[in-house]
Amino acid sequence: MERRTIGAAALAVGAVGLGCMPMSWAYSGSRQRGEESLRAVHRALDLGSTLLDTADMYGPFTNELLVGRALKERRQDAFVSTKVGLLVGEQHIVANGRPGYVKRACDASLRRLQTDVIDLYQLHRADPEVPVEETWGAMAELVRAGKVRALGYCAMGARGGRRSGAGLHDATIRQLRRVQQVFPVTAVQAELSVWSPEAGEALLPWCAERGIGFLAAMPLGNGFLTGTLTPGQGFEPDDVRARHPRFTAEMMAANQPIVVGLRRVARRHGEDVTPAQVALAWILAQGPHVVPIPGSKQERWVTENARAATLHLTDRDLTELAKLPRAQGSWE
Repeated sequence: MERRTIGAAALAVGAVGLGCMPMSWAYSGSRQRGEESLRAVHRALDLGSTLLDTADMYGPFTNELLVGRALKERRQDAFVSTKVGLLVGEQHIVANGRPGYVKRACDASLRRLQTDVIDLYQLHRADPEVPVEETWGAMAELVRAGKVRALGYCAMGARGGRRSGAGLHDATIRQLRRVQQVFPVTAVQAELSVWSPEAGEALLPWCAERGIGFLAAMPLGNGFLTGTLTPGQGFEPDDVRARHPRFTAEMMAANQPIVVGLRRVARRHGEDVTPAQVALAWILAQGPHVVPIPGSKQERWVTENARAATLHLTDRDLTELAKLPRAQGSWE
């Protein structure tokens, strides 16, 4: 697989990564099977999808434990990205950016991941009660201690909806400017996809200008852009899409033209090319510093996603995709 470099440190990763969250968190608990997910991780590494993206809150903790089982055998093949800053309670999630907590959480993640160093340690959310410089400073100390190689920042809170993309990531950019004064940002993770392109308007160019890598989260639109979901199919109560405003039967039907457009482009590239691969290829075409991290828990989807790295969209394709209708469904 093509390799891409992220950040000033030029850390090399496969062009398509693997989001590990669905293996343990947020999607259809009845379909989460540890051994099947473990095989999916190994398949990703076999194909060159080296970036494994996890977080301590996924599970919580169980996702890191799962990834750690793979790393125990294949640490040299993987680029490990995990996150800190969120605590999961019974019915709530809260931010914790206290320096002491950050250091303890890192040690715990290292144990679960069965490794002595984390390649990319990301701040999952800034704690509104702690100056972000203090949190980032504690994370920088972990780099100096040799426990972490590089730092990343997650900008996952912004949603598009009825609002214009203009200004959507202004607060994130302001915080990024602040933490850059403390220690370099190697990568920023934010939602980016054909149906959620807002990050491309300001945040993506901001990263490109500064040599910062961009990890595209939810590049397949929580599964919608794969074309495998049916309007009105319903979701399990623990699945985030059960409460997602774009996954009501009405909105899924209204947004089908986006999938139709992806299929149309896919057909031009061959019978075996899928809408999901076109969606990922669109992400890859946004810049050499961009790495999509589609989530998956099955080998067949991991294989399909990895092959998107060999799909090169034409100018005609990109123009056509740019003209797709905006997704309907309010985030607010």
